[in-house]
Amino acid sequence: MQDGEPGSAEPGSREPGSAASRSPGTRVVHAGLASAEAGTPLLAGPVFAAPYHLPGDPNQTPYGYGRYANPTWTAYENALASLEDARHAVVFSSGMAACAAVMLSTLRPGDVFVAPSDGYPMLRTIAHGHLAERGVETRLVPTAADWTCAIDGARLVWMETPSNPSLDTCDVASIATAAHAAGALVALDNTLATPLGQRPLDLGCDLAIYADTKAMTGHADLLMGHVTTRDDALAKQIRDWRSQTGSVPGPFETWLAHRSLATLDVRLERQCANAQALAGALRARDDVTDVRHPGIGMIVSFTLESAERAQRFIEACELVTDATSFGGLHSTAERRARWGHGDDVAEGFIRFSAGIEARDDLLRDVQAALDQTA
Repeated sequence: MQDGEPGSAEPGSREPGSAASRSPGTRVVHAGLASAEAGTPLLAGPVFAAPYHLPGDPNQTPYGYGRYANPTWTAYENALASLEDARHAVVFSSGMAACAAVMLSTLRPGDVFVAPSDGYPMLRTIAHGHLAERGVETRLVPTAADWTCAIDGARLVWMETPSNPSLDTCDVASIATAAHAAGALVALDNTLATPLGQRPLDLGCDLAIYADTKAMTGHADLLMGHVTTRDDALAKQIRDWRSQTGSVPGPFETWLAHRSLATLDVRLERQCANAQALAGALRARDDVTDVRHPGIGMIVSFTLESAERAQRFIEACELVTDATSFGGLHSTAERRARWGHGDDVAEGFIRFSAGIEARDDLLRDVQAALDQTA
């Protein structure tokens, strides 16, 4: 595999033996680790390389040039694939790189793309820009609406449930069945739920997409994304896109992501419990409306009576950082309408990402900030 020629590392595969029957909390701790050998680390360090030693036939090794494959990617991809019994995981430099790889590698002029109107706004930006310029028709459907009519003639049907930021949900299995009957591929952005909360491939999706920047890595210090699939041809197509466009992650960032993955289950347990408790406390207040928590994930959304009140509330919190993104160890909140993305939310709408702070401390902080700004 010479510079400029395609190639790929070995795909991720199901964990051997009885590992596939272990609980998700155990699997994330051991996912992607090499066989134990005396004197070796539990998680091998990152491999930094552009070219590799490559005598003779380049197809005899998966590692020839750093844009095509890296042992650190392989370990992390094996870990990610094992979490949802996927045949393949393909890691990217960001969640948007993963999204773009799926959209732009599968859609051709004349195709129809069906996507949520209330999902991540950058998806719509690509659809109305790059896809429209290539002659791809986009049909937008609210997550909680009936998708049936929009699916007819589609090439790619894309879901995001729970949706971001509205936290609406849809019946993934039913939509996937209808989409396949219409001859479409099915993709699901599973960033919020993570593979521990929802397994898109088991529900009939061809592709699952993740922004690992969020809960998968969980420390708010990495940009990373990945795609999983059980389809060999789709995996090759997406790997080729990654190699040809160069949307590859650095080995150190990938190693950090793999290291962080082991705590996903314990982080989610605290975050989701905090989110559920917060939702209950907010529903008990007369000055908070439209409290949403779908029973999965760490996000709670709610609305205060004005943009000014919402901003003062966030500023009054001592344990909550005013920041975009979600899924990190630290609780964050933001007034979503400030972005002007057309998310169809009120000016006082707040997306709150619960961190791993002690529940009572977090609830006291939020209640005090609401009381102070009432």
